[in-house]
Order: sequence, then structure tokens, then C-alpha cells
Amino acid sequence: MKALSILLGALALISTVTCQSAQAQQVDDLSLLKTFGTAGKELRPMADGKEGLLSQREGAGCLTHMWFGGNFNGWEKTRIRVYVDGEANASIDMELGMGHGIGFGDQDAPWGIARMGKIGHGNGIYNTFRVPFSNGIRVTAQMGKGIAGNPDFWWIIRGTENLPITVGGVKLPPQARLHLYKREDYTAQPLEEFDLCNSSKAGALYLVVIAARCADGNFNYLEAQMRGYLNGEKEPLMLSSGLEDYFLGTYYFDRGRYHTPISGLTHFDPKDHSFSAYRFHDDDPIFFQKGLRLTCRCGEKAGNHVFGNPKATTYTTYAWVYEW
Repeated sequence: MKALSILLGALALISTVTCQSAQAQQVDDLSLLKTFGTAGKELRPMADGKEGLLSQREGAGCLTHMWFGGNFNGWEKTRIRVYVDGEANASIDMELGMGHGIGFGDQDAPWGIARMGKIGHGNGIYNTFRVPFSNGIRVTAQMGKGIAGNPDFWWIIRGTENLPITVGGVKLPPQARLHLYKREDYTAQPLEEFDLCNSSKAGALYLVVIAARCADGNFNYLEAQMRGYLNGEKEPLMLSSGLEDYFLGTYYFDRGRYHTPISGLTHFDPKDHSFSAYRFHDDDPIFFQKGLRLTCRCGEKAGNHVFGNPKATTYTTYAWVYEW
């Protein structure tokens, strides 16, 4: 009995020391978390169509917040570029609208979720995407193609040094980087299957945004099933039974706009058969170890059966992927 008491006492001591060590380690880790940021108030960084610097930081960490304000024609086409670790070509090069899930310059507001939203007139748009870096990061802005002027611009950009990234509750490796794959103004023919991204690395799908229009046709392109070809497999993982239900909608988005933490419909126009929508995968993770090919189809066919009568449709797609 005495021996058992001694053993239990020893185990308790070990447990106490272990907990204290873990707490000490936690304090040490927390001491490395240094928040940084910058803000611009009624400035004109995009004069004469130049690419203007908004924020720059050396060291390791990740961006945690970006907000942009202004009210000028073509705001949705403004290009925001994020250069990670000294890269010459930005791995994130987004239009302000599509980069926040909004197609066709839709002005619907206010709406917002934890990860992004549009609150005001003009832009007044934000995101809390985690953009990791190890050596430094630089954020710039440039007027959209074909947009003239020298507008006033407001911004807030913030981040934290040494902050880890998680997807689906899983801590990503230090070398993980967020990459934006884009396809802009691509006209797909009926039943054509086309790529949104094609990565050969390991990673996790984070966010998908699609804007599509079939001006002289119908909504039958929404019959498309989204497909993910993981790790070089020839047979896909079927991600939806239709395009609208990939975004968690039903019956060709019959109830109109919605915004949820997982997905949302940011634009919908029955007159020209257009929509834009977003779908997050941070709480619905799609991981891959040896590549991901993500595809959409212009309409759908099962065997000899074509669903409806899909017509040629023009798409702009953004696929955000963490890669390592």
C-alpha cells in the first residue's frame, strides 16, 4: 500500500512538472506573437495607373486582416497583390470584388461573415484570410485594367509574427503558403470540363469563388457537378450533385442571395442568367498529398442523358489553396 502511495505521488509530481513545462512553453510561444499593421487614410497610392505600396513587413508570420475603402467607378476591378517571401510575381493577385467572393461589381451590402464581407457603399470590403510568410510580405494596389483616375483610397492591413495556420483544426506546416489560382473570362462550351486549379504539391483547398453568365441561354449550366482529382487519381471525388448545391443552394438558387460562414450567393440575375458565389473549405477540409486538380463542367451529362440544354457560358473562377 505504501509503495502504491509512493508511485501515485511520483506520477502526480511528473504530471505537475509536465504541466508547468507546457505552460512555460506556451508563454514562450505567446511571447513571439507580435502584431503589426498599417493604415492609409484618404491617400492616392494608385496615381497614373502605377502599382502603389500599401504595406511591407520583414520576418515571419501571417496576414490576418485586410480592409479597403473608397467610392469610385470600377472599384471592383482594383488589383490587390500580395508578394510573399520576395517573389517577383505575386502568388496572390486578385480583383477586389472577386477576391472577396463578389462578381459583376454587385453592390449588395451590408453583409459579412467571419472571413470576409462588404459593409459599405463602393467597396468598404474586408477579409481575415491567413496569408503566411517566412521572410517578408508586401501588399500593393493598382487600378483595374481600363479604369482611369486617381481616386482617394483607404486601407487597413494587419498581421502577427509567428502565428501558425490551421485548416479543419489541423496545424499546417511552416512552409505552407496560400496560392490563388485564377481563370478569368473563360467561355466554356456545353458539357466542357475545365480546370479551376491544378496543383502538383501537397496542400488543402481553402476557398472557391465562381462568377458565371450565360446571357443568351439559360441556367442549365448550373447542373454541373464539381470534381476534385486528388493525388493524381483519374477518377474524381464528386464534390456536388450540381453547381448551385456545391455552394449549398437549391433549385437554381430559387430563394436568392444568402451569406453563411460556409458559403454564400453574392450576385444573382435571372435576366442574364448570372451568379457569383463563394464556398469555404476551412471547416470542411479537402486535403491532398500529391496534387489536386479541381474542375467544373458547363452543364452535366450522365451516360447518354444530358441534363437540360446547357449553352456556352463565361466564367471567372478563383481557387484559394494552401500548398506545401
